[in-house]
Amino acid sequence: MSQRNSAVTVEVKAAPSGEHDPVACTVLQVLDRVSGKWAIGILLECAHGPRRFTELERAVKGISRRMLTLTLRNLERDGLLTRTVYPTVPPKVEYTATPMALELYESLVSLASWAERHRSEIADARSAYDHSSAPDPTL
Repeated sequence: MSQRNSAVTVEVKAAPSGEHDPVACTVLQVLDRVSGKWAIGILLECAHGPRRFTELERAVKGISRRMLTLTLRNLERDGLLTRTVYPTVPPKVEYTATPMALELYESLVSLASWAERHRSEIADARSAYDHSSAPDPTL
């Protein structure tokens, strides 16, 4: 398998002549982007310093190379990561969280803390719901 990710394509539609398009950046779109399964793991990793592609691939369990590439490009496009290419052979590429991403990091840590604190309550609630919503086998 090739170590390159050059075959991955991304659909990026910019406003004509570089204009800012406020419709293209709604609050829901931003929340959807940063709350995605893969984005959270990548942002949490990059908040601790620059990370190379392979480091992120190992750290974010279950992510495919294609999904990692697409997520990195989207986070870079949104201004949450910066991509630095060093002129070495082979090229060295690092991803670093921007100040905006580091600000978001605090919220992600709070959210993760909340989820950890309430994990058993949520599991109990799910179990109770599933039990009460189960079809009656006698019907």
